[in-house]
Amino acid sequence: MDFIRNLGASTINYVSGMGNMALFLIKTLIYGFTPPLKVINLLKQIRFIGTQSIFLIALIGAFTGMVLSLQGYYTLNKVGSVAFLGPMVALSIIKELGPVLAGLMVTARAGSAITAEIGIMRISNQIDAIEMMGLNPFRYLVVPVFFAGIISLPLLTQIFDLIGIFGGYLVGVKMLGVGSGTYLGEIPNYLDMNDVLEGLYKSISFGVIISWVSCYKGYYTGTSGYGAEGVSKATTQSVVLSSAMILIWDYFMTALLF
Repeated sequence: MDFIRNLGASTINYVSGMGNMALFLIKTLIYGFTPPLKVINLLKQIRFIGTQSIFLIALIGAFTGMVLSLQGYYTLNKVGSVAFLGPMVALSIIKELGPVLAGLMVTARAGSAITAEIGIMRISNQIDAIEMMGLNPFRYLVVPVFFAGIISLPLLTQIFDLIGIFGGYLVGVKMLGVGSGTYLGEIPNYLDMNDVLEGLYKSISFGVIISWVSCYKGYYTGTSGYGAEGVSKATTQSVVLSSAMILIWDYFMTALLF
């Protein structure tokens, strides 16, 4: 009986948590599309999530394109299809690796920091103080992060894509001897607008996931523990859950929509 009781309690907790997350997203959307929008806070979050992540995204994008080109060259060379190295690198990065890796990097760098910041505000009663002042913490804390994620992720993904393709060019053309015209000239023949839009839609949805989960875990930090322990648990849960949701959602978008 204890096993059944514990199983039922765990199931109820998981279902309740999913419901609370859904309600949190709905409240964020309601307050987000109800003026006024805190533009200054939004710009600060775009700077934090987007601008300050450019170096990391560029670094990861460059080496992703380089290793993809290196591995792809030896694979394609075995079947005499080195001419398709450029399209292979471009399609792989634009459709899958760009949105997914950019999302994971932003989760690790910005998502964790957002959860920790809001979590510290929760345990130090700063959010309660905002409410006591008659202000809405969703407008000041959650909505700017939510829209900043939606705006920043697609732009960071495009930077990742461009630098990744260029990194593949450096390895494929400058190191391995593939013709420059062959590498670049074949890309337009196999890459169309639907492929670009697929990566764009994925990056937008990943921005929603990162902002949503990070703010939720930070806002309800007290449910996972108290003090520094609660913040650390909330931050860990935020990164793990965001990363898992990005990969799961990426699969369903690829399988069902594209």
